Amino acid sequence: MHAGKIVFAQLTHLIHPEQFRRCVRRYHGDYKVKSFSCWDQFLCMAFGQLTYRESLRDVETCLRSRQDQLYHLGIRGEVSHSTLADANRERDWRIYYDLAQGLIRHARSLYHHEPIGVDLNETVYALDSTTIDLCLNLFPWARFRRTKAAVKLHTLLDLRGSIPTFVSISQGKLADVRVLDELVLEPGSFYVMDRGYLDFNRLYCFVLAAAFFVTRAKARLQLNRLESRPVDPSTGVRSDQIVWLRNLSSIQHYPDRLRRIHYVDAQTNKSLVFLTNNFELPALTIALLYKSRWKVELFFKWIKQHLRIKHFYGTSENAVKTQIWISICVYVLVAIVRKQLHSERSLYSILQILSVNAFEKEPLQQVLKEIGSQNSESYLCNQLIFNY
Repeated sequence: MHAGKIVFAQLTHLIHPEQFRRCVRRYHGDYKVKSFSCWDQFLCMAFGQLTYRESLRDVETCLRSRQDQLYHLGIRGEVSHSTLADANRERDWRIYYDLAQGLIRHARSLYHHEPIGVDLNETVYALDSTTIDLCLNLFPWARFRRTKAAVKLHTLLDLRGSIPTFVSISQGKLADVRVLDELVLEPGSFYVMDRGYLDFNRLYCFVLAAAFFVTRAKARLQLNRLESRPVDPSTGVRSDQIVWLRNLSSIQHYPDRLRRIHYVDAQTNKSLVFLTNNFELPALTIALLYKSRWKVELFFKWIKQHLRIKHFYGTSENAVKTQIWISICVYVLVAIVRKQLHSERSLYSILQILSVNAFEKEPLQQVLKEIGSQNSESYLCNQLIFNY
């Protein structure tokens, strides 16, 4: 990976050139482009994400200050904030969507045996969404309310490694449950969702696809009990029942049995009622699966805090989606580095180390190792001062 490359180039070296060229050719990204290619665009935007640049002008200033290093970064075109803004506005965002899908497949293969805290061999996904607020005057295409604009990030997270396997970017007013129509369900996998996704017509698709869902029941949901199973109250499980929907219209949408589990969390003393179409796993395992859903909340918090995903470099819909997908590419690249180098550091620590050592000509493994022998906070501050 090293071979005399600077740190940023070692990171982007994980992207196979032919893989990227195929994404570009698929959407004619470099059609009639003479100097500033899609690869140049990706490198500049990825650099902005990695080093948390405030604007395209900030990206331009930072890169031009290291003009002698741009060739080693892989940038061949002239870096200009106006050229980069035009590229973000005009070049199809699906180029970076396809690139992210390839990186996600690679990352998932690396994290395939990662533990999830539950004794389960099947794949477990957590589905949720987060809203990113925007200024209505700048983003009129994303109208959310009368005086507000927003986009919504719907994410399906593989809990083995916290890798986003499906991301859909919609306007903020789109109901969460409608994203279920876009999922390609995997037989035997578990999908953990909150009660915002409780739609029996759509949930029955999981039954037909031989996939399992775990969600929370809404208040006043009318059910008929068919069977009660024995439980151990010391585990927090209060009841484990096989039920049938009582409402006739609901039965037409979901003409099958459900499993209803009542669980009380010992730490918060909160009473939770789960619904699932899995009748084999222990009731406590179902409760623990739902508890693991919070990993997707942590994922949203992480990318909002550590990547440029709340403030955008451009105002067009294409520019917003381009920036989001490139940020996901950076997140997955950092996750791949963490696994390939067998690092015990958190993704946040690795991201910070890479950001302040972007122009260093050291092997990645050595950079991560050297940081560990020094005071992390003071070292990162000193590096930030000297490098930028």
